[in-house]
Amino acid sequence: MDLTEVRRASNSDATARLGPSEASGEALQLLAAVDPIKWRALADRVAEPNGYYLPGWQLAVNATAPGRTGASALAAWNNNRLVGLVPVVSLARAYKIPLPALVSAHPYGTLCTPFLDRDMAQVAGAQLMRQARNCGVHALILREVALDGAVMKAFNEILRGDGIRPRVLQWHLRASLDATRNADELMREALGGRKLKELRRQRHRLAEHGTLSFEVARSREEVTTAIETFLRLEASGWKGRRGTALVQVEGDAIFIRRATQALAETGHCEIVTLRAGKTPVAAGVVLRHQARAFFFKLGVDERFAKYSPGVQLTLDLTRHLCADPSIRSADSTASPDHPMINPIWRGRFAIGDVLMPLRPNDAIVPVIHAALVLHSTARELARWGAHAIRGSNSKR
Repeated sequence: MDLTEVRRASNSDATARLGPSEASGEALQLLAAVDPIKWRALADRVAEPNGYYLPGWQLAVNATAPGRTGASALAAWNNNRLVGLVPVVSLARAYKIPLPALVSAHPYGTLCTPFLDRDMAQVAGAQLMRQARNCGVHALILREVALDGAVMKAFNEILRGDGIRPRVLQWHLRASLDATRNADELMREALGGRKLKELRRQRHRLAEHGTLSFEVARSREEVTTAIETFLRLEASGWKGRRGTALVQVEGDAIFIRRATQALAETGHCEIVTLRAGKTPVAAGVVLRHQARAFFFKLGVDERFAKYSPGVQLTLDLTRHLCADPSIRSADSTASPDHPMINPIWRGRFAIGDVLMPLRPNDAIVPVIHAALVLHSTARELARWGAHAIRGSNSKR
């Protein structure tokens, strides 16, 4: 399926699902109605890359991924040139909080950095905020953005000029890779000689099951085949047992197939696979945008767990990215304390959710802020309770 078909499916679904809180205000339009050619042109000029907001990916999410379909868009224009874009949903939809705010739409990957033209980032950002105000909302909430990145620097300058202070709702450090480094040197520093020796021993043992090969699928045809390998591996492990593997949910399976094929056509997707002989033991989906890579997901064959196939694949991926002069960094897009990627990719950057008021001294914004804090606290308590119940059951 090409990008035109992805857009058509997304447009049809969005028309059916757009809620009244998102449809109010003439500044908002359906995300699926944004011209993908102009969207791609903006992607080539952005101040800060985000593979998850590339049109081939986000339109596929918007068309079929459960809970993520039917988003709207704030779009900034300079004459007929798209200079800013952020997919959005209402606060009511994002958090079930019925207050007047817009929230960056979740693109499945854990990064929601808006697209701003690098040559006019502040102008584009200011126009996006003005459009949000014209919708009648009081705040724009950017989820999962790099707090020290070029986009937040542009928004902070806009807000400072208006006498407005943004509020960081939550933040954490995320693992990243400096791909300009020598991979072997980087891994020695990160893991140490003893751990690397143990991983080499495991790799030799894994090779007893067949000659090891690291494959990189890039073309549409290669990616179409490789994504099926990835989906099988992901579903064969704990995600499959929990029922959360992508292939187990029809809309998710359709999305990931469409998205990876669409991005492969524009050179923005690779699927990496580690094989022992003919047997795939691990596979991962990697997006590429400008000079940055994004490690989306990993699937492994747990029959080979004692050889650390996921780690072995990640070491090969590290060498692959460090050897590519077009890639300067990689975002793990992983959770803060990810046990596999954190010890290997030792770079860190701050990522968080930011509430940006749209007017100075707006009395509604503290109410929105308090509601979000309460929502976050309730989620943490629920998560803690679930862990406690599982721990109690495991002791019986």
